[in-house]
Amino acid sequence: MTLTVERLSLRGEGITADGVTVPLALPGEEVTGEIVEGRITAPRIVTPVPDRVRAPCPHFARCGGCALQHASDDFVADWKVQVVARALAGQGLEAPMRPILTSPPASRRRAVLAGRRTKKGALVGFHARASDVIVPIPDCRLLHPDLMAALPACEEVTVLGGSRKGELGLTLTRSVDGVDLTVTQAKPADGPMLADLAVLAARHDLARLTWNGDTLATRRPPRQTMGRAHVVPPPGAFLQATEAGQAALTDAVRAALGDVPRVADLFAGCGTFALPLAETAQVHAVEGSAAMLAALDAGWRQAQGLKRVTTEARDLFRRPLMPDELKTFDAVVIDPPRAGAEAQVAQIAASSLPVVAMVSCNPVSFARDARVLTQAGFRLDWVQVVDQFRWSGHVELAARLSRGHIA
Repeated sequence: MTLTVERLSLRGEGITADGVTVPLALPGEEVTGEIVEGRITAPRIVTPVPDRVRAPCPHFARCGGCALQHASDDFVADWKVQVVARALAGQGLEAPMRPILTSPPASRRRAVLAGRRTKKGALVGFHARASDVIVPIPDCRLLHPDLMAALPACEEVTVLGGSRKGELGLTLTRSVDGVDLTVTQAKPADGPMLADLAVLAARHDLARLTWNGDTLATRRPPRQTMGRAHVVPPPGAFLQATEAGQAALTDAVRAALGDVPRVADLFAGCGTFALPLAETAQVHAVEGSAAMLAALDAGWRQAQGLKRVTTEARDLFRRPLMPDELKTFDAVVIDPPRAGAEAQVAQIAASSLPVVAMVSCNPVSFARDARVLTQAGFRLDWVQVVDQFRWSGHVELAARLSRGHIA
């Protein structure tokens, strides 16, 4: 039976009119293949569309690290913009869409790989699509060269601390000072292993090695640049996926807020937005993780020429800032997790704030939260789509919302 792909799912996989999932297929293509539990795992493309291209990476056919290398860059860019536009339309909203900004290949500075011991050594890489099979990635076109250079260290770590039954989690982060490696689900490190790991960290010139939550070696504090400041995040802490993506989102936030003198940065993390904004505004950074706020504060104190930055450890899901607290600020920037920030957005809607810069990694929750604000009198002025998860279904964005009487 020949099926026609009608659209892409939010994961970037083809979907037919009958709801059959077809990975590696594009809208308009006719495909055949065995359907198992509503999925064609190995489709044959009968009629390709003009937007189909040859994947640049030799691992693409098996590796689950990328979903859309078979599509042209123009197609992917337009699709990601339309994902946001459709999410907004689903809430009865529309907005001017700024041109998408896409990170270049080989620029991912943070990745989570899997590692498993084998009879001959170790397997390290991404999982295959819809599988727990690990695919080695020696010629990956996604990761920054500094992360690629750390793959041998990951293999040695897996041999030391992994097993043939379980998997290690290997979080690689590129920093100003070298690669920061965080290992989880590993064997406990005893005396001899501790010595081996210290030698390994030195031999591979790792900036920091963290093992099951304990930092075993810090040869150099792994700093991240945030505006004029340098921040040393806690091991495994959230960071924007690429430097270009971080810069694009930061520029969008700055454009959204303008020259306001007092800003609240909600879900502030380690200071991605708070510290650049402090070049021109006083900032109050609110975040649930005390460790990330400590890193932010240390970075601010060591930087030169920044305005005052205060921090507050607070669970914004359970204890959002209330209108009487928000009235002391001229604007807020809010960058919540994928679930969005319903509780906090409700309080922003009830406040007198004139401007909100909203950053999101989930167009669906963003559109839901934006609708709450527009119903309270805000206008959705523009949306900036940022593609820093190149060749994947992930979509990032920043947006400006302002009260209707504000230009």
